[in-house]
Amino acid sequence: MTAPMTLPPETLAAFEALVGPSNVLTAPGDMATYAEDGRGTRGEPGLVVRPGSSEEVRAVLALAFARGLRVVPQGARTGLVAAGLAQSGEGQLLLSLERLKGTIAIDPVNRSVTLGAGTLLSELNAAAEEHGLFFPIDLGADPSIGGMIGANTGGARLLRYGDLRKNLMGLELVTAEKTPRILQLGSALWKNNAALCLQGLVAGSSGALGVVTSATLALSPKPVNTVTALLALPHPEVALDILARMEDAFGTLLTAFEGISRPALSAAIRHVPSLRDPFGGEVPGYCVLLELSGGRAVAAEWLEETLAETLEPLFEDGRIADTRIDRGTALWAVRHAVPEGLRRSGKVVACDIAMKRGDVMRFRTEIAERLAAIAPQLELHDFGHIGDGGLHCNCVWPESAGPYDPAVAEAARAAIFTSVVEDYTGSFSAEHGVGPANYAWYERFTPPDVLALSGALQALIAPMPFGRVDFGPPGG
Repeated sequence: MTAPMTLPPETLAAFEALVGPSNVLTAPGDMATYAEDGRGTRGEPGLVVRPGSSEEVRAVLALAFARGLRVVPQGARTGLVAAGLAQSGEGQLLLSLERLKGTIAIDPVNRSVTLGAGTLLSELNAAAEEHGLFFPIDLGADPSIGGMIGANTGGARLLRYGDLRKNLMGLELVTAEKTPRILQLGSALWKNNAALCLQGLVAGSSGALGVVTSATLALSPKPVNTVTALLALPHPEVALDILARMEDAFGTLLTAFEGISRPALSAAIRHVPSLRDPFGGEVPGYCVLLELSGGRAVAAEWLEETLAETLEPLFEDGRIADTRIDRGTALWAVRHAVPEGLRRSGKVVACDIAMKRGDVMRFRTEIAERLAAIAPQLELHDFGHIGDGGLHCNCVWPESAGPYDPAVAEAARAAIFTSVVEDYTGSFSAEHGVGPANYAWYERFTPPDVLALSGALQALIAPMPFGRVDFGPPGG
């Protein structure tokens, strides 16, 4: 880490007066925790300030802007696009929101919760479980609520419950203005069309429109009965036919529909010692993990029996080679082990993309051929939420391929993003938001008129130096 930022003593004292000396960090060792995100990307803040309330956030922003400091808000550091990291060498103020917790106020009758933006997803679900409820955004990491809003996270159960924006009822926002305001956007009402839905605009803004200090979220009844099935498919392209059959048979009882390629499953089995090989032998050509769930009126026995009946014709004609069924979530261990298996297999080139779900299998075939031609050192290990058109189109550079070449990796990423956007009218960022890691692609693929309008909105809501993302046109 470079030398710490040199602040005038009176400025440092002013920040300490606002939040307390223990919550203003300037020593490199103290700031090290805040310098790395979920993908291992590093940034170097000039100082870290940790406010504990909305009023403290407003006061810190006002002081920072008055002293000419650029502020970068940060959640639980699980993000994957570097939006929550300060720019190295720029002397930026990193605003950690980890102390914005307070009471998790659950209204079980309204099925809603109001809580601080620094609250972790696990903390929310632990509190909601006492009321038979949960927040249905299922993620491998344990992010803060504010960070989830910034990225508009989706997760493995988006197929049934939608993304965070769909479950966001309201939020409190501190604006990035010379004189910051505390705005209440939305409320705990399930139906409210009395004003523009500005909270929906903040969701997915990558922390560029202000600081979310608290939120009101919709909760869902926690399923009582759950059945999961891991299907071995000799031919991946039949996955979408199976998806259609599941939706026809079960409707909204189908909670998740995940795809796992043979290389991804092999990596998990080979490199994650705690994972038991689900098929105990040859790894299938492709796997689908599906989940069915419901309340007490939907018996697990009925779910399992109806699932077996629905799958039987597919066994008979060879579209499914084998299956494992479990009443619970034990089979999710297979899916959750995939990212770790990839990391242990070599250097990961990760691309989180989305397209119309009917295009997923054709895209997989075409991109595999293209990558083999331009980046033969990389091995495609795709997996993900194919039930909603999401795909982690991840590649691995194994040690056996020789020294990692960033130029080849970037060529592969360019091929993936260009194909999904230009050939399939898809998205280069399915649910990780826009950050420095993919900002060049945002500029490239966003129409000029949309860039201009987005930049104008950002300038209106957050005119002061703020965040890591500029949604306007280059140089605008």
